[in-house]
Amino acid sequence: MKKVNDAYKKRGRSILFSVVFLVLGFILAFSYRTLGINQENDSTQSPAFYKEEDYREGLISQQERNKELTDEIAAKQEEIREYERSFSMGEKDHASLVDEAKNLRLLLGAIPAIGQGLKVTLKDADYDPVEQNPNDYIVHESHILRVVNELRISGAQGLAINGQRITSNSYIKCTGPVITVDGRTYPAPFVIEAIGDMNVLSSALHLKGGVIDSLIRDNIVVTTEQSKDIRLSALRNES
Repeated sequence: MKKVNDAYKKRGRSILFSVVFLVLGFILAFSYRTLGINQENDSTQSPAFYKEEDYREGLISQQERNKELTDEIAAKQEEIREYERSFSMGEKDHASLVDEAKNLRLLLGAIPAIGQGLKVTLKDADYDPVEQNPNDYIVHESHILRVVNELRISGAQGLAINGQRITSNSYIKCTGPVITVDGRTYPAPFVIEAIGDMNVLSSALHLKGGVIDSLIRDNIVVTTEQSKDIRLSALRNES
């Protein structure tokens, strides 16, 4: 009976020790886990961590600001290019208007004209008064108008007959061996001066079957001379 009691006592102590060790192990495990979490929280919330976060947020903010500034610079550069384009077009338009106004003044004879061009001289041909009609050998206004109109079509910027500036409204009339230009009378030979591209003006008159050929068929003596320095006075107004 004593041996049975001793066995129960030993078994009870073993169970007790097992329960104690189990509880102790549980406490130690719980304490270790809690300590680990606290250490992790302490590491996460350290001053170095907060400083790094501040740097990261500042960098992101600066990158966003740089992008905004880059976009703003690109927009300003486009505005500048647009202004330069409009300014360039304005200068071209202004220059074009100035040139057009100058050309109009030249055509109107309002200002003197100087430049290269062409001189065309028309003379009466020799004729036999017994056999021929004298009018067939005299320069008439129709002959002069052929030359003037061809030169004007070919780009002449200024025209004059015997030094008298002419315009699109000029009146040319033939009276025997002389002609009258806007009320002034001039004898032969008749010198028509035109300012413009001398090669173009000369080529226009000398086209086959053109003005020069028609004048020669009418027994008119025609000579042309290219010149790099033709000077035409401004139109004189009658008082």
